[in-house]
Amino acid sequence: MGFIGRAGLMALRCVYTDLDGTLLGPDASLFHDGEGRFTLLAARALEACHRAGCEVMLMSGRRRTQVAEDARLIGHASYCFEIGGGLVVDGEETWLCGELDPREGRTPWELIEQSGAPALLLGAYPDRLEPHAPWHVGREVSHLFRGRVELSEAQALLEREGHGALRLVDNGEIADGRRVYHLIPASASKFTAVRAHMRARGYAPQECIAVGDSREDLGVIELVGRFYLVANAPEEDPRALRTESGHGDGFYEAVIRSLAELR
Repeated sequence: MGFIGRAGLMALRCVYTDLDGTLLGPDASLFHDGEGRFTLLAARALEACHRAGCEVMLMSGRRRTQVAEDARLIGHASYCFEIGGGLVVDGEETWLCGELDPREGRTPWELIEQSGAPALLLGAYPDRLEPHAPWHVGREVSHLFRGRVELSEAQALLEREGHGALRLVDNGEIADGRRVYHLIPASASKFTAVRAHMRARGYAPQECIAVGDSREDLGVIELVGRFYLVANAPEEDPRALRTESGHGDGFYEAVIRSLAELR
């Protein structure tokens, strides 16, 4: 990773950002920091991107309708939803679920449900995994859980029982030390969605940064010039830069620093 400096005339053209735990503060608020204090910094970072002609692309585990509305509110037209199972660029939809793309009137979510994999996981971890209500309903791709499981153990169970076309994704921490998990097609990821978006736009890695807080967010690190982990992120990676502040204030740091260095 690494930007071409000012002499290389490479401007920042796109910021890829996660929503919950990154751009948004507690209770999914754009205007509150990690301690619940009112802040305008995330909004100012979005304004700075607008003034610089820099696209902001949301990469989220949320449902399509939620992310579409979030993208509309910040004035941008591209986003991926349900951990990259689907990508929308200027209103054009692309499914990234491989053999589990929609077919015969069934969504990827329905195909996964019919496979029996969600029931397998819930049965194997009755005290450690449960549906992430109420956000588990109305989904098109991922089955959404919360709890605390060993990811490699759960993945091995899926593969042993014939569900190798699926993967369980850790998408970050919530209250009480529990984590959010998505059961998705193995071919779907934020990495795949970001790569497809970069190709559609013609962006070079040195023209892009990404900001996130989870393991799945870190998956895009090889695609972009810089990756920033916000201060509240529990993950560590020596290749990533860490902001001093968390949530939207950290997003502000990442954006303003990158814009200043590429001016």
